[in-house]
Amino acid sequence: MAKPAAAQMKHDMGGMSGHGNHKMPMTGTNPILSEGRPLKDLPRLPNQSAVPGVFKAKLAAEPGVVRFAEGLDTPALLYNGTNPVIEASEGDKVEISFSNGIPGEPTTIHWHGMPVPADQDGNPSDPVASGGERIYAFDLPEGSAASYWFHPHPHSLTAEQVYRGLAGIFLVKPKDDPIPPEYGDTILMLTDLRIAADGTMPDSTMVDFMNGRVGDHVLVNGQKNPAMVVAFGEKRRLRLFNATNARFLRLKFENASMTVIGTDGGLIEKPAAVDELLLTPAERVELIVFFDRPGAAKLTTLDYERGWMGPDKPNEAGMILLTAHVSDEAAGAMPPLPAKLRSIESLGNPVVTRRFVLTESMGGMDHGGISMQGMDHSNMSMSSDSMGMKFMINGATFNMNRIDEVSKVGQVELWEVVNEADMDHPFHVHGTQFQIVEHEKNGKISTPFYRAWKDTVNIVAGETVRILLRQDLPGPRMYHCHILEHEQLGMMGTVDVQA
Repeated sequence: MAKPAAAQMKHDMGGMSGHGNHKMPMTGTNPILSEGRPLKDLPRLPNQSAVPGVFKAKLAAEPGVVRFAEGLDTPALLYNGTNPVIEASEGDKVEISFSNGIPGEPTTIHWHGMPVPADQDGNPSDPVASGGERIYAFDLPEGSAASYWFHPHPHSLTAEQVYRGLAGIFLVKPKDDPIPPEYGDTILMLTDLRIAADGTMPDSTMVDFMNGRVGDHVLVNGQKNPAMVVAFGEKRRLRLFNATNARFLRLKFENASMTVIGTDGGLIEKPAAVDELLLTPAERVELIVFFDRPGAAKLTTLDYERGWMGPDKPNEAGMILLTAHVSDEAAGAMPPLPAKLRSIESLGNPVVTRRFVLTESMGGMDHGGISMQGMDHSNMSMSSDSMGMKFMINGATFNMNRIDEVSKVGQVELWEVVNEADMDHPFHVHGTQFQIVEHEKNGKISTPFYRAWKDTVNIVAGETVRILLRQDLPGPRMYHCHILEHEQLGMMGTVDVQA
């Protein structure tokens, strides 16, 4: 049962318990986060239904307290006091009783990537008022097994509610999983944290709104560089979720080999070995990691130039996100990974082509260090317009009362997404999964080396990406940049899918 909104819940992340008023040592003004604690599992949301094939639960968005650093309490926003995992199966009926305990702010739950009806999708036009309640109800169709997540999507408040902690995982399991159970199934939710000396999360600055908010720490399941112990020769199934506002993660596993088996929309057709991968905001990837070398195997970040305006460009390289300690003891016999995981048929020939051009306008203003503290975040779009900062699709900023495109249920479409801005933009479409056809930049065309279902794709500056998609459920659907500050400053539109 959800606690009252006024209740302040303490959420101990990574075993970092406090001792009285003792403060941790500081590096400059930033607290030091403990590293190397055992990797924690995110808690499962209990199923309150005893009926087979029905998942029923209560979920509350509320203020809480997280302890990222010893002796420092960090005010946050949480779902049931944490970042929960909902696990259901294809064919299940889902009913989530949701209550908004955030004082003075509306919110929604957007079921990111999931094939849910438009009126259950948590769109900005369907807010739950502070103190209000609603039920989200939908069915999970056959073939929908994948690694999804959920987060708020209220108008002009999404970015802040997400960086303050509101995110959760939604796993839809298949009836028959081709991945050997001996590999396990480990969730790694990647979040981004900026924390001040007093433990609070500072408000976003103008640089944050220009580039997207990037923090000082990337956390895994709420922990800094947690540790896991594996046997020599062991294979592990890892599901990675980029739940950050704006962090681009170019990842490599040192002393271990990676094989991609799934993306946003579930398993791909055949396993694909990779040396590294780019996981942009909102994307997910399923990996089989083969720990075939003794010692420490580290999940690390490499440098990535995604475009940056103004000062304080973060150093993306050299972060250690997770350390696996590979023991000398050999694992038992591990079954092989199947050569084929599933079939993904092409969506076929499109009947409509649409073009979406991504641009930005800074209005000639000085970008350096202008703080947005103290501003009315509920009216951020108006405030940003007055300062000349806009992110646009087809020359327009988002208007919740405007329909930008009209489509039809079941209609296969080709979308050309053209990035004429100065930085990368991860592009997300609500309500469906799509197939990437090709990337084009400077006259050169490349195609993906595996077919996959995706709901978010990175569009590099100067690039055109072509995707095939089909919406199978009617109603208004959003499409937008998933740098949440850019979405908030206008880079979003609405397609009305008609029956």
